[in-house]
Amino acid sequence: MGQRVPDLNEILIRTVKMDGSDLHLTTGLPPVVRVYGELVPMDLPRLTPQDIEDLIYPVLQPHQREQLEKELELDFSYSISGVSRFRGNIMWQRGTLAVNFRTVAMSIPKLADLGLPRAVGKLSNLPRGLVLVTGPTGSGKSTTLAALIEQINEQRRLNIVTIENPIEYLHRHKKSIIKQREVGTDTHSFANALRHVLRHDPDVILIGEMRDIESISIALTAAETGHLVFSTLHTQTASLAVHRIIDVFPEGMRDQIRQQLADSLQAVIAQQLIPRADGRGRTAAVELLLSTPAVRNIIREGKEHQLYTVMQTGRNVGMQTLDQALAELCLKGLITKEMALMRCVDQAELERSLRRCQF
Repeated sequence: MGQRVPDLNEILIRTVKMDGSDLHLTTGLPPVVRVYGELVPMDLPRLTPQDIEDLIYPVLQPHQREQLEKELELDFSYSISGVSRFRGNIMWQRGTLAVNFRTVAMSIPKLADLGLPRAVGKLSNLPRGLVLVTGPTGSGKSTTLAALIEQINEQRRLNIVTIENPIEYLHRHKKSIIKQREVGTDTHSFANALRHVLRHDPDVILIGEMRDIESISIALTAAETGHLVFSTLHTQTASLAVHRIIDVFPEGMRDQIRQQLADSLQAVIAQQLIPRADGRGRTAAVELLLSTPAVRNIIREGKEHQLYTVMQTGRNVGMQTLDQALAELCLKGLITKEMALMRCVDQAELERSLRRCQF
């Protein structure tokens, strides 16, 4: 072929120009970019194991190389001035390195520009409680959280502490004080950081991901004791997020956790990014569960399966199901009916909502 493998910055700049969300570096393939959900190979040579090491090792700090060799995987952040920031992950597979870079915008988007329900914007005014953003990998959870934190930063005088792995969006002090801690650089682990976070007098705590019993317990306790806590989970729907939190705990603790969650949960935002009908990127389809007396009772009584019905009938207070969100996007012509049916929870419900739509 005669082509050379460009340096890492050149490949990442090309990824951004392609409007890619992710870059994959894998042995035996050229660099591959995810563009609007589709994997697109670059017109470059297939990468050898040595190529990937030559691309990656120069950008790692000594402690990061040591962690990669010890743990066999590594989360890190990387930036190119004036271009973008990137969230990187390296893992070993079949004895060779495989690398993913997720693009992160240099500027933090405004909530109003993300296509989220209006009720989401009001969550930044909450005095306390737990707000969860859920969805599959690459669904924009980090962006939604960053926009919420930035809105607080611009409007309220609070002390905000984030614990992230790695830090994605960089916040500057505005009305609020904001301290961002990166796992592996500023703290040894999520657990260590969470054990000490309440000693920093926080008003708002962002936990990059609630991973285990300890992180969930601390998040619930912080939310119960007057702090506003934001975090993420990898679930497809709001009701599954509630179930996942409760199910993490042993049977003997679940009644107590249901009570804590009922008292502290303020909202669950479950989102997906859907390819637009015009081919110009993706748009957010958002399921939104808000805390009401009915929702709190359902959680206390262990009847999470009823949350979907509450969201269906709660549009007057700002709630909506994923299928209602998909139907609305379809009726506006933003996504196709085929894509809506592919991503929906209940096809029959979606079809009923779409009867007014002309195709």
